[in-house]
Amino acid sequence: MKRAVVVFSGGQDSTTCLVQALQQYDEVHCVTFDYGQRHRAEIDVARELALKLGAVAHKVLDVTLLNELAVSSLTRDNIPVPDYQPDAEGISQHLCPRA
Repeated sequence: MKRAVVVFSGGQDSTTCLVQALQQYDEVHCVTFDYGQRHRAEIDVARELALKLGAVAHKVLDVTLLNELAVSSLTRDNIPVPDYQPDAEGISQHLCPRA
């Protein structure tokens, strides 16, 4: 039996990976990381989607301790999400630009 583990956020990229894994492996397990994200619904969506698509299991790993290493607006309510700056250097914290 061929088995796979997919790191699964529930977003477009990891969903594509999950569908591919389900086609190529007999048993697929999903893992989602709880890093203390502000948008907690991401975890619920990932869980529901993983099981709906046919994953054997979905586990959520608590890695909130890592928040002590890096402070981010993705995990802290008291830090505003910066406005999207298309020409700024570095990695944007936006999934997609706001209009």
